[in-house]
Amino acid sequence: MALIVHLRTVTDLRGKGDRIAKVAFRGLSFYTRVLENCEDEARFNESFRWPIASNVDGNEMLEIQVFNYSKVFTNRLIGTFRMVLQKVVEEGQLEVSDTLIDDNNSAIRTCVSIEIKYQAMDGTVGAWNDNEFLDDSNRSENDGAFQFETDSLLSGHSQGSGVSPGRSHQSLQSAERSFRKAGKGVFSAMKLGKIRPPKEDHKGKDEPAILETEDLDRKAMRLGGGLDPDTISLASVTAVTTNVSNKRSKPDIKMEPSAGRPMDYQVSITIIEARQLVGLNMDPVVCVEIGDEKKYTSMKESTNCPYYNEYFVFDFHVPPDVMFDKIIKLSVIHSKNLLRSGTLVGTFKLDVGTVYSQQEHQFYHKWAILSDPDDITAGVKGYLKCDIAVVGKGDNIKTPHKANETDEDDIEGNLLLPEGVPSERQWARFYVKIYRAEGLPKMNTSLMANVKKAFIGENKDLVDPYVQVLFAGQKGKTSVQKSSYEPIWNEQIIFTEMFPPLCKRMKIQIRDSDKVNDVAIGTHFIDLRKIANDGDKGFLPTLGPAWVNMYGSTRNYTLMDEHQDLNEGLGEGVSFRARLLISIAVEILDTTSTEIMSSTDVQTEGIQNISENVTGKIEEFFLFGAFLEATMIDRKIGDKPITFEVTIGNYGNQIDGVNKPAMHKKKKEGGESDEEESELIQNSSEDETEDDGDMVSVSSTPAMKPVITDRNYFHLPYFEKKPCIYIKSWWQDQRRRLYNANIMDKIADKLEEGLNDVQEIIKTEKAYPERRLRGVLEELGSGCSRFVTLADKDQNQAGRTKLDRERLKFCMRELENMSQQAKTIRSQVKKNTVKDKLKLVQNFLQKLRFLAEEPQHSIPEVFIWMISNNKRIAYARIPSKDILYSIVDEEMGKECGKVKTVFLKLPGKKGFGPAGWTVQAKMEIYLWLGLNKQRKDFLSGLPNGFEENKALKGPGLQSFPPISLTYTMKQIFQLRVHMYQARSLFAADSSGLSDPFARVFFSTHSQCTEVLNETLCPTWDQLLVFDHVELYGEASELRDDPPIIVIEIYDQDTVGKAEFIGRTFAKPITKMSDEHYGPPRFPPQLEYYQIYRGNCTAGDLLAAFELLQIGPGGKADLPPIDVPTDSEKGPILPVPMGVRPVLSKYRIEVLFWGLRDLKRVNLAQVDRPRVDIECAGKGVQSAVIQNYKKNPNFSTLVKWFEVDLPENELLHPPLNIRVVDCRAFGRYTLVGSHAVGSLRKFIYRPPDKNANNWAIAGEIVVNMEPEPPVKKMETVVKLDATSDAVVKVDVSEEDKEKEKKKKKKKGGEEIEEEEPDESMLDWWSKYFASIETLKEQLRAQEAAAAEAEEKEDMEIAAEGADVKPDESPMKGTKGKEKGKEKTKAPKEDKKKKNQMTEVMDKKNKQKIDELQVYNKELENEYDNFEDWLHTFNLYRGKIGDDDDSVTEDERIVGRYKGSLCVYKMPLPEDVTKEASFDPNFGMFQGIPNNDPVNVLVRVYVVRATDLHPADINGKADPYVVIKLGKTEIKDKENYISKQLNPVFGKSFDIEATFPMESMLTVAVFDWDLVGTDDLIGETKIDLENRYYSKHRATCGISQSYAIHGYNAWRDPMKPTQILTKLCKEAKVDGPHFGPGGRVKVANRVFLGPTEIEDENGLKKQTDEHLALTVLHHWEEIPHACYKLVPEHVETRPLLNPDKPGIEQGRIEMWVDMFPMDMPAPGPAIDISPRKPKKYELRVIIWNTDEVILEDDDYFTGEKSSDIFVRGWLKGQQEDKQDTDVHYHSLTGEGNFNWRFIFPFDYLVAEEKIVISKKESMFSWDETEYKIPARLTLQVWDADHFSADDFLGAIELDLNRFPRGAKTAKQCSIDMVVNEQELPTVSIFKQKRVKGWWPFVARNENDEMELTGKVEAELHLLTAEEAEKSPAGLARNEPDPLEKPNRPNTSLSWMMNPLRFAWILIWRNYKWPCLGFLALLMFLLFIGLFIYSLPGVFSEKMMDAGR
Repeated sequence: MALIVHLRTVTDLRGKGDRIAKVAFRGLSFYTRVLENCEDEARFNESFRWPIASNVDGNEMLEIQVFNYSKVFTNRLIGTFRMVLQKVVEEGQLEVSDTLIDDNNSAIRTCVSIEIKYQAMDGTVGAWNDNEFLDDSNRSENDGAFQFETDSLLSGHSQGSGVSPGRSHQSLQSAERSFRKAGKGVFSAMKLGKIRPPKEDHKGKDEPAILETEDLDRKAMRLGGGLDPDTISLASVTAVTTNVSNKRSKPDIKMEPSAGRPMDYQVSITIIEARQLVGLNMDPVVCVEIGDEKKYTSMKESTNCPYYNEYFVFDFHVPPDVMFDKIIKLSVIHSKNLLRSGTLVGTFKLDVGTVYSQQEHQFYHKWAILSDPDDITAGVKGYLKCDIAVVGKGDNIKTPHKANETDEDDIEGNLLLPEGVPSERQWARFYVKIYRAEGLPKMNTSLMANVKKAFIGENKDLVDPYVQVLFAGQKGKTSVQKSSYEPIWNEQIIFTEMFPPLCKRMKIQIRDSDKVNDVAIGTHFIDLRKIANDGDKGFLPTLGPAWVNMYGSTRNYTLMDEHQDLNEGLGEGVSFRARLLISIAVEILDTTSTEIMSSTDVQTEGIQNISENVTGKIEEFFLFGAFLEATMIDRKIGDKPITFEVTIGNYGNQIDGVNKPAMHKKKKEGGESDEEESELIQNSSEDETEDDGDMVSVSSTPAMKPVITDRNYFHLPYFEKKPCIYIKSWWQDQRRRLYNANIMDKIADKLEEGLNDVQEIIKTEKAYPERRLRGVLEELGSGCSRFVTLADKDQNQAGRTKLDRERLKFCMRELENMSQQAKTIRSQVKKNTVKDKLKLVQNFLQKLRFLAEEPQHSIPEVFIWMISNNKRIAYARIPSKDILYSIVDEEMGKECGKVKTVFLKLPGKKGFGPAGWTVQAKMEIYLWLGLNKQRKDFLSGLPNGFEENKALKGPGLQSFPPISLTYTMKQIFQLRVHMYQARSLFAADSSGLSDPFARVFFSTHSQCTEVLNETLCPTWDQLLVFDHVELYGEASELRDDPPIIVIEIYDQDTVGKAEFIGRTFAKPITKMSDEHYGPPRFPPQLEYYQIYRGNCTAGDLLAAFELLQIGPGGKADLPPIDVPTDSEKGPILPVPMGVRPVLSKYRIEVLFWGLRDLKRVNLAQVDRPRVDIECAGKGVQSAVIQNYKKNPNFSTLVKWFEVDLPENELLHPPLNIRVVDCRAFGRYTLVGSHAVGSLRKFIYRPPDKNANNWAIAGEIVVNMEPEPPVKKMETVVKLDATSDAVVKVDVSEEDKEKEKKKKKKKGGEEIEEEEPDESMLDWWSKYFASIETLKEQLRAQEAAAAEAEEKEDMEIAAEGADVKPDESPMKGTKGKEKGKEKTKAPKEDKKKKNQMTEVMDKKNKQKIDELQVYNKELENEYDNFEDWLHTFNLYRGKIGDDDDSVTEDERIVGRYKGSLCVYKMPLPEDVTKEASFDPNFGMFQGIPNNDPVNVLVRVYVVRATDLHPADINGKADPYVVIKLGKTEIKDKENYISKQLNPVFGKSFDIEATFPMESMLTVAVFDWDLVGTDDLIGETKIDLENRYYSKHRATCGISQSYAIHGYNAWRDPMKPTQILTKLCKEAKVDGPHFGPGGRVKVANRVFLGPTEIEDENGLKKQTDEHLALTVLHHWEEIPHACYKLVPEHVETRPLLNPDKPGIEQGRIEMWVDMFPMDMPAPGPAIDISPRKPKKYELRVIIWNTDEVILEDDDYFTGEKSSDIFVRGWLKGQQEDKQDTDVHYHSLTGEGNFNWRFIFPFDYLVAEEKIVISKKESMFSWDETEYKIPARLTLQVWDADHFSADDFLGAIELDLNRFPRGAKTAKQCSIDMVVNEQELPTVSIFKQKRVKGWWPFVARNENDEMELTGKVEAELHLLTAEEAEKSPAGLARNEPDPLEKPNRPNTSLSWMMNPLRFAWILIWRNYKWPCLGFLALLMFLLFIGLFIYSLPGVFSEKMMDAGR
């Protein structure tokens, strides 16, 4: 399907000029060639072809533009012709002549004549032949304007090189054409890590094998006119990776699967503290959970902000996939103890992978947000501050330096979230919908099924599947579908989790339900990052409905499946298992909604079925494969016949029962018979490929007996008859997904190839790497633009999911953006920026690879199995996208229709280790996969020259695919393999060496080199000739693209089979019989090929390969082999003259210093060792050390030998160092060996005569002015105006800061803090000040890096805005400069502001002399102190493979100390004629002698951090052990209890004799009460190299010179003596001390202070300051060049041999060394840990006010509170103190006058309180805790019968808390909420503070509210002051406080009930009471009256009756 336009002529042009035309369709433009000097007619006669993937719509347009062409300016448009293609679509062919229109859309006279042809996909429109037009091949060489820089992405159609509109370098077209011609012959070598040395003589006429950049440069300059060298770029024409004939694809050299192999990991978590925990008066515990392991912190009582600082370590040995899916869960639990589990406050979870993907694999000092999983509406439950680090083997984590961190943490700004995740995460529902599955394998033995079938007659599917989904630590399951190979679930599993989740992967598994044990059928992982996008135009995770394919073990069921791990998702699946239809959706929850379910439990519910075609229309696919070669078949397999089976999904699978997918059955329902039963009976014509429905798939090759190749391998004798397979299968048509992935993959491949080229050019130091990088960027830009054009089609294809649409938009946006950035970066690439830009472009590559991975599957992958004796032996897995056909070239799979070399490997764990490195079989296979209706050209990519063999003969069977091919064309070749040498091979023998030989395979032939004994760097120098090599196919194709050669290197063992060392591939340079054998292609150049062993490199091979066709004249016509005449190799042919490198005479001088730490050999000690040095067959031996124990140094120091080495340094052979022990009777035993792979760093290069010669420069004055108030020097530079050499001495950052501070002070600002008192300062003051400086430097570095990145981004943005597409690069550059100017100004302001604020911050910083704190080992800073003495590790023993425990360190059997110097003969005279030149020492002049020397070694151990816990309680009891020679000092009695960050503060003195005792070991052990102490970790220091180094690492030079106080000079030599000695050794003139504080060294004059104060304050004259100044600048003195080691502390990692490669903590220390023959040094500096100072804090609680009223009165309902105040210092909750109770406060006012007294121990420097207490009653001794100084005050309501009610609290950090308000009215909640903004005070400075502070608590809505105010007075006294003026607790003596004047209501009703009633009732209810009493008396009177009335009546009546 294509559209072809033939542009004939343009007539009626005006004037005379150069014309060019542009033809555009669907956004892809082609340019014609330039027609020069045209008058009125331009005859172009060019054709342009657009391969198109979708039918042309009648409304689409074709556009032709004609330009006047200009070499310098932009092309000027003459006119445009536009045409709607409706007529073309209808008729298929059209001739048109029409006029053009100009810019204003008005017609002009100029006329264009064209012919258009169109063929639709279905063949409905005109059939035609390309050849009706001009011949394609001619055109690609001679016509069309191409980009000079860019090899088109449309390979095969050279016109596809989409030239960007209005390109400014049109002058380069002719250049490009000549390149094209050259490109035709480009040697298509496969790189595979090959290093190509520069050519020596190939400047011939023929096209070169690799076009040298210099040639290109000249050619371009000649053709393109004067070009700006900064804009030239080189296309991949120069890349040796270019495939020319395009019929073969590159094989992958890495064989072994890396996934699935267990590795060591360590997760370390420090729980520091929690803040703002929700709840009242809690007792929180933190639980740390990873997988199934749980660990708990201690419990902290009564606090919402507990401080823990507890460290936990978890060790794992699992595969990476399993590790990174583990969930880290941090939970805070309230009041957990032995009896109850406690209540959960909140949790936080993330997966290990998220941590590992962070910078440095860690989160440091970050706050985790806690939320409640049972109540998602509740909001934040608090914050937890922690460090989390994940360390794999070999990872080196740089922890930021731990020092006295201030606790004023910005929580919101330091949340524990990866970059890009919003701080406010929301809850979301994740819906995983499971619809149905297909193609499940049997999961039961068929035995039981057969029994059932026999008895009951039921025939069941043997599997009971269900689906299990794991996500974020939770598990959901569907129901079980009994006995179904095609189960239908229609269920959804709902997870509730925070969004975005911090767990990257979702694991979906189909499992088989079983009564005994459920097993996995298949597993699929979904990476959430691939199905979502968090950008501005991003989308929530979404997937499907789509099928996911699952792979695992082979399908035949066995009870114990050895590959079951593969079904669990570990390792690469070896067979298709099933496919599952799923979809995923995410819904963000509105947690305020009332209907929401607040629990996060997993739910499962039913869903509706979805229609069949929702995943796409089912299409019939056709897979064809041809096996061209099967060689290197492992002989272990046996000689039974071998067959190869190809499967796609379940189609083609023959051993196992095929379960046909349902859709296939539906396809067959139209009366067609089943696939298995059909026969080839239907006739069909060539064009009607649809009608071959009855074609039986042939999925395996005929069985064939293998033939022996050599002792290791068989091959199958295919020769000219190549078996074929073909399979028909039915799948949903989702090719678009694969097409898009293919386009991106191809862009990425091309980019990777280009970047490798650039790196190679840089590595081999060739010219113009920047040009190649520009070419790479241009290719990238055009490739990305092309993707946007191609991918924006088929938008409405059936089965497109939301993810398809969103991903497409996202990919198009990203690639468009990438195209723009590539354009911008291209213009910024200059010679000096290449490396930086290269890193930037590497990021593009990663992004492209990520984008290309399609998360929604379509066609399953293709498996090729080798089957022998009915057993599956080995397999290869080929992604279907790689072999998928498309008519658009970019969309086609990179291996579709190409011959691919495939290496079969063993399945599963069998493929690990050595077994996996053996090739099971090497296949040359051709594959093609596409729609059945597209299969017309499925054979077109095969090498030509074959005939097809059909299954049946007969008319009309042409459309059936062949079952085999017979090649009629055969070429005969001779292969010459020039095996020169190999280097850095793998050590395969126990001696630490190998006996290597190489085996070379080509086609079915194999030959070996000779075996060279005991070497890792063999120089075979051997030519292997393979005669009569038969290759099938056309000669021209074989020339351009010959098969690959496999070279395997083995170690010959005397007994048993040779052992595999490694493998590499190469392609020969081919010469046809009619070609000339001569430069530049022949003779071939030697090249380096990387040797691989599994996935690891195992050395390099230097070789060359040539394939020479034997013509009709036979071998006589072949070029003769030019063998060197002096060869003594007998029958072995050496490498001929033209191929071997050109040699020159070199001298190698060897410095023999000594041997160290030699281990025993065969249980015997080494006594008389000797070193043998060998290089290129020549060598020298050292003197024999007569008694190794007594003195391991050599008596003769320097020896030399002469050797012939290649002139090209890259080809220099390695140098071998061997140590042998000379034993009795003339026996020699190998002790160990070392191979120096590259001599480059030892090559002597004479100094450049033109370089700046210091001797003639004038004087340079460096002024060191003292700063008056401080005993410290300020670095200022004064350059003498008359001097020739102006050298800038950089003022250190720190000094600049001080300068600024000084200026600040002059400005009259008030300075709160006075200068520190000298007597108060100690070494720790210096140490802590230095750590502050280190942290500031690190911050500054981070800020600088961020600023640089920002600047880069702004530049790119500015560039993008400034450069318009039609502007020339020159304009772009100007634009860039403008952009820079624009962006610069605000940057500087910002910087100034930052500096101002820094100065303000540092205003109070004490002026203390500092030392240098290195956060790494000292030797790493100074290149291992190998300035003249190098250390070479000696190895013995076999190299362990990944699964062995043998590490590199374990193979070290000793060290050789010495050096090398390599130089070309003769040496320049000026070197040998120097006055003091001693010929005995050659180039090693001025080295000290190596006699034994006695040294006092003083080791200072400061502290250790982050030690690995050694006890069950998660702590350790560390102590230090020092070992040097036979001396061992154990500091066991001073162990530090239960501490992982111990401060040792110790110094140890050891007398040692170098060289016998020179390896110092500092170890930290864990003290145990019972049993032996355990090693936590150790570090080793080579003292000898330090001692002899020119960096003078014996005793660090301090910042300033003082003779007393904390900074007293500690070196026995004074600065003047040191300077004099150094000047003498370096042959430097000086020092000359002059008057006025001047000293002259060489041509430098230094100025500085000359006075010093002694202990009594008297000033003396001294030159020491001046000398010290020179020492600080020693590296700048001519001829000196070495920076002297300053006074320092180094941080060294502690390692444990049992856990190799994983840090067990760090130790801070330093070492001083003093020769014993010099004056003795003074006493060691006291660095013992500061003893905490005893303080007493007195807190007087005067009053409270506005305390909330908690109680209701029983009688009156009135609110009141019984207030009391509680207080304690953090960490001392058990010592809490309470005031008395102020009863019945009705207003919230309370009066107390109550004193709390808190004694505590405090470390001023660290701002921590030190508490020593036993952890539990069972603890052996006390543990020391360091806790921030915080005072907690709480207000409570006292209750008599129930628990007291907590009302509120405040926590004051005693170092920085807000000043108290003067009155209760001024006191507000802001003092807590906006604490950062308020002025703070420190009780340690103020001593006494009084004021009002607020009490706060959280209400039901989780908001802070004011619950009261307290008036308190804080008074801090030292223990001595407290003793002098004692005070009593509460209101007691001494210094009693008066009783508070409380209102009477505050009495207790129990104490005085009447008074309580009187006050409560009478006061408030006086009149009601009186009324009530009156009424009561009245009623009493009435009562008495009524009572007495009857008596009175009766009395009266009686009286009356008398």
